[in-house]
Amino acid sequence: MIFRHKWSVMYILCNEEPLWMSKCLSTGGLIEYKGSWRKTTLCRLNLCAENEEVDHKTLHFDGFNSLFLYRRWYRRFTALSAFSFDSGTVERIKDLSLDEFKAQYDGQKPVLLTELAETWPARTNWTIDQLLPSYGDVAFRISQRSPQKIRMKFKDYVSYMEVQHDEDPLYIFDDKFGESAPALLEDYSVPHLFHEDFFDILDHDQRPPFRWLIIGPERSGASWHVDPGLTSAWNTLLCGRKRWALYPPGRVPAGVTVHVNEEDGDVNIESPTSLQWWLDIYPQLADHDKPLECTQLPGETIFVPSGWWHCVLNLETSIAVTQNFVNPSNFLFVCLDMAPGHRVKGVCRAGLLAIPDEDSRDVEPNNSMDIEELNHCETTHKEKKLKPCTNGSNGYAKEEYQTFSYDIDFLSGFLEEERDHYVSLWSPTNYIGQREMREWLHRLWIAKPAERQLIWKGACLTLNADKWYACLVEICQRHMLPSPLDDEKLPVGTGSNPVFLVSNYVIKIYVEGGLESTIHGFDTELEFYNLLYKVNSPLKEHVPDIVASGFIVHENGVYRTVPWNGKGLPEVIANCFPEKVTSSDDCFSFGVWSKKQFELRRSEAVSETRIWPYLVTKRCKGDIFAHIRNTLSKDDVLHLASFLGVQLRNLHLLPLPQMLNASESKVDHIKSTTEKFSDLTGLKISPKWKPVIDILEERKESIRNRLVQWGDPIPELLIEKAEEYLPQDLALLLDFEKDVDGLYRICHSPSWIHSDIMDDNIHMEPGLPMNGFDEDALTGGSIGNGGENQFITKGGPRKWIPTHIIDFSDLSIGDPLYDLIPLYLDVFRGDVSLLKKFLESYNLPLSRRAADHTPPYCGSAENKFKRISYRATCYCILHEENVLGAIFSLWKELRTATSWQIVEEAVWGELNNYQSTLT
Repeated sequence: MIFRHKWSVMYILCNEEPLWMSKCLSTGGLIEYKGSWRKTTLCRLNLCAENEEVDHKTLHFDGFNSLFLYRRWYRRFTALSAFSFDSGTVERIKDLSLDEFKAQYDGQKPVLLTELAETWPARTNWTIDQLLPSYGDVAFRISQRSPQKIRMKFKDYVSYMEVQHDEDPLYIFDDKFGESAPALLEDYSVPHLFHEDFFDILDHDQRPPFRWLIIGPERSGASWHVDPGLTSAWNTLLCGRKRWALYPPGRVPAGVTVHVNEEDGDVNIESPTSLQWWLDIYPQLADHDKPLECTQLPGETIFVPSGWWHCVLNLETSIAVTQNFVNPSNFLFVCLDMAPGHRVKGVCRAGLLAIPDEDSRDVEPNNSMDIEELNHCETTHKEKKLKPCTNGSNGYAKEEYQTFSYDIDFLSGFLEEERDHYVSLWSPTNYIGQREMREWLHRLWIAKPAERQLIWKGACLTLNADKWYACLVEICQRHMLPSPLDDEKLPVGTGSNPVFLVSNYVIKIYVEGGLESTIHGFDTELEFYNLLYKVNSPLKEHVPDIVASGFIVHENGVYRTVPWNGKGLPEVIANCFPEKVTSSDDCFSFGVWSKKQFELRRSEAVSETRIWPYLVTKRCKGDIFAHIRNTLSKDDVLHLASFLGVQLRNLHLLPLPQMLNASESKVDHIKSTTEKFSDLTGLKISPKWKPVIDILEERKESIRNRLVQWGDPIPELLIEKAEEYLPQDLALLLDFEKDVDGLYRICHSPSWIHSDIMDDNIHMEPGLPMNGFDEDALTGGSIGNGGENQFITKGGPRKWIPTHIIDFSDLSIGDPLYDLIPLYLDVFRGDVSLLKKFLESYNLPLSRRAADHTPPYCGSAENKFKRISYRATCYCILHEENVLGAIFSLWKELRTATSWQIVEEAVWGELNNYQSTLT
């Protein structure tokens, strides 16, 4: 009897549709609903034929009941017609002037506007029946509680809507609908109240998601959340009805938990579904605890201010469009939300409940706010009385108690002073990328001079702009450079360190990674420049000239500079690194060999510092390739590829500096400990290669975790096959030959590698105006080694001439092939014709392995080690940056690849042709 009861419970649970739904959605991709999630899952797993019947006759069991399953069943089949039109605690008005909107609502409280969309074609065109014929085969993105991206063709989604009885139905929530169905953008326009959007200044591929098409059936909807990045939003309903609930900033709704990661500020909101909240939690709320509410009707637009909690339930099949935006009223909150640290993110969302203060943990939150109070724009939203965390700079007395206020001065008091933008982890839930954030602020600074007071305050919140500007002023004064103009106050570009353009100079302050990391990058760069001139390399003509270098030190509230040319140790550094004091005054103590050793032992934790290296160089004329690439002719870009081939050849031919405390004659025998290589007697590895291989081996140990963390668009199948694809001994990726003792040794030394040749690290100058330009005509113009560039076409000079490679702070040593990865993926964007042009000028072998020099212990894997494409793919998998994401974004067809060899041949196959031609 007990066995029968357990079997019946197992049968019931295994036939629960939510379980099958969760299993199906976990794999992501394009979904075609088959009438039930069980059948859909089995079909996706190829466990049943398309027309096979898998839904057998339902079995019934007596004596089993579950309140949990009953509530779930009730939510799946309940009808929402009983939700009557509410009395309206959100103001509902026809329209507003822009001045009225700014004075009464913007940044203050929600409002429902009834006539903003009256003239839109979407008011009549956006119904299911009218959209289906035109967009039935368009695949839209689906919102669901799954880490994987899910898409459905519109016709399949409509079929799903008509038959589903899910507890939390899927709904279309597509931020790319403008790309997949561009004609939809012509059916509506941004309402006049929301035209100003600071993100408009970014290129389309740089700005974060900002507009969504939303289509969902009855019972679907968005659970409690605060809009990303503390942006504001407008949402216009075209058909159906939506029920809205809203709470002001800092007031967490009942049933909701906010988690904020203390390491990177990642915010995770745990909330019941919107339907579950309305059915189970809302009825239990006292009247004074209920949210602002409204039922949105077709043609109505709701405005949701920055920081407001909201939850939406579709009362019937609904279609809507929504956009998030940044304007002067919420700009500082958006900047604050991008600031490093977790405390301020928690306070912005959860109020003072986010502050774990010993004196206030027993204080109950004050939830007794009536609707009239919530509707009043002057209200300070009280949560609980609590001591704010003071750091001496926020203006609050230590003994003073505060009430929560969604005010920028109050909230900024919870910033963590020890956290800095350039050395802190960037939260994965931040609305915009770290590089894009810096680019955005600089563009705003230049384009909106009337808003500079506001922009400066935002830059100080998120970038610590005031600190870096103070450093800049001190450096300029120390080296008698021109004082920065107002246009030059903010860092430029998207790099990992603050870089300023002041008159004809570039001033870079090394910040990323903490003091030891920055000083290694800085000294390696100085060592490299010194070597260029010592050996008279032609590359020296194509790197910026150094004007000054040193350290900026912050002591007792004052900034001072300490000049340093990279040799010896100034006292301020010797005090921090006493083990380096014995180094010679003629050597670069923190040069490239020291840097490689540091990379092996450094930890993820970065300690704060008040010492920063800086480098002043001459400013190159013209512009970086990233800014002008879309304006260049094919001829321009082909000659850029030739230029880069010559300069990388010059870089890779540079001699390496002598290793400190090591002799190249010393040999490490790296012996394999795996069965496959049990016959391996040893690979002779010179000390110059050992740190390179050790770093790769270190990355290999955690390769699966890293690929899983990067996730989409890297296919899950290939993530599982990555370790199998890589060689067990990474030394086998290198070129080796037999020595006189019959042992195999690496047959050449590593090279200098730039590591970061991307479109923002290449400088170009404008050429003479072109007459009768023929962009397909090439006459084999050459680039002299260190001489003038000879750029000639049949029609005359090109528009832009490549002149410099910049930013050598990521210099390292390793396989020259490593430099081709960012070059091909970022600069050339996978264009094989540009890669061929580059290789023509590069003209160095990428492998020196002789055909008869393959060790016998390679076994059946022998052939793959001869392929340059195999080595390149292994380096991509082991790369410290997510270059695989770039590969699967450029070659979208490879997202369905079933093996890494397919990826290898598609991406890097040309390298094999080049090597055979060169041989």
